[in-house]
Amino acid sequence: MTLTAWLAAGIFVAAYALIATDKVDKTKVALMGGALMILLGVIDQHTAFSGTHEVEGIDWNTIFLLMGMMIIVNITRRTGLFEWVAIKTAKIGRGRPIPILIGMTVSTAVLSAALDNVTTVLLIAPTVIVIYEALELDPVPFLIFVILASNIGGTATLVGDPPNIIIASQAHITFLEFIQVNGPVVLITFLMFIAFIWLVLGKRFSVDEEQRLRVLQFDESRALTDKPLLWRCLGVIGLVLVGFALHGALHLEPATIALGGAALLLLLHPEGPRETLEEIEWPTIFFFIGLFIMVGGLVNVGVVKALGHGMIDLTQGNIFALTMVVLWFSAIASGIIDNIPFVATMAALLKAVAPELAADPGAYATAAELVRHDAVMPVWWALSLGACLGGNITLIGASANVVVAGIASRSGHPIGFMRFLKWGLPMTLVFLAVCTVYLWLIFFR
Repeated sequence: MTLTAWLAAGIFVAAYALIATDKVDKTKVALMGGALMILLGVIDQHTAFSGTHEVEGIDWNTIFLLMGMMIIVNITRRTGLFEWVAIKTAKIGRGRPIPILIGMTVSTAVLSAALDNVTTVLLIAPTVIVIYEALELDPVPFLIFVILASNIGGTATLVGDPPNIIIASQAHITFLEFIQVNGPVVLITFLMFIAFIWLVLGKRFSVDEEQRLRVLQFDESRALTDKPLLWRCLGVIGLVLVGFALHGALHLEPATIALGGAALLLLLHPEGPRETLEEIEWPTIFFFIGLFIMVGGLVNVGVVKALGHGMIDLTQGNIFALTMVVLWFSAIASGIIDNIPFVATMAALLKAVAPELAADPGAYATAAELVRHDAVMPVWWALSLGACLGGNITLIGASANVVVAGIASRSGHPIGFMRFLKWGLPMTLVFLAVCTVYLWLIFFR
């Protein structure tokens, strides 16, 4: 690598080390790292902000999707809906922390598969905080398991996790194919996840009878403070979710739909926009901006591409070995850098090396047929499973993680990097072991 490439790698490693220590706010670190990448010439300003054909730069679709959904959630919070859901969930779980957590994780996984995991955690995380504050328990462990559930559920479908959208676009994989291939292994890992919660956490978290009864005595009907606004919010949320489902046919990016819904709800809300906009998770937004610039710098000077080609050279054309390397490398890399820019880079790389992997590339009439060659498809699925599940390793591994961390911090319950790693790393290693066996069974045995 060039001197500039080593400089980029050094900046990123130093920034990551500071984030891991929790001694300096991660938003400050990410912005400083991004600024240094530009100031030291690792990536030019235009490429960092606007991207090029080879380098994505800041992913504004992700940024504006988050902003739009944050506005919708902030206005909806004023209606008391989250408190209502929290009380109903607590009552269904009879005020016991683990049954409540299982209900929340199942809901999170299903919604993440049907919609997308970022939207889901924006809606679920405030509810979790309300429930466990009422039970006088630290919400952080329960928020961590909601994050894990969102990434597991989002792995199952094309729309569930942003990396899958990127992979589907590059490899021409359909919605049904995602369900058929990723669906079974996601179901297996999620059932293991639920079993762990029940068998292990059930012995660690409990509340006394007085706290439990106090929660059961809450009146959920009194939580709804503004029913006219609630109906407007539900109507707009419904329109946004339909838009997400049809965004391909509408030729609109999810960010456009989210911002359109946010603008409509701001118009329907009788109060001014100032307070709503002030409550956006701005530290989270700027963390992503800094992170995207740093990763763009790594891509721009060839660090990520060198790693990808080294991975392919290491396997010497053996498709099974390449599939396993992509699965585990993608998981580890996605735990270190956000999985969206990583998958965008890896997807472009795999598409470029598809002719080297196909036995007879000249026999394929189009590039679309070539990237779906039987020798290439297992690698695409390995990238999907590795990147989506690998996002559970660290607190910055996936967009949903960072969003929940921002919500938790604003609520006075910060999620520490090492605290998340303690739960996320061992569980993800188990899930990846299951995926290793699964990919071998369906593609290579």
